[in-house]
Amino acid sequence: MVSCYAHSTMAINVQVEKNQQESTANLIRRFTKRMQGAGIVQKARSGRYFNRDKSENVRRHSKLLKLTRQKTYETNLKLGKIQDPRQH
Repeated sequence: MVSCYAHSTMAINVQVEKNQQESTANLIRRFTKRMQGAGIVQKARSGRYFNRDKSENVRRHSKLLKLTRQKTYETNLKLGKIQDPRQH
């Protein structure tokens, strides 16, 4: 008998029992198919590369840095300290 219990917000039980003349490989194949059918594999894979949203303060800080860099670039461009890469 092979069992699996999902550790998410919703409990999903998958259970497969071995028949008399069944090989272990076939038992594992049936178990894997049941796991996929129950959506456990997809749920585990979907959370693998989860990135949480950035907080409002982090977004504000990033935007301010970007604006500062942009302003500095434009100032240096006007003063002739750097050349416009589009003019080549």
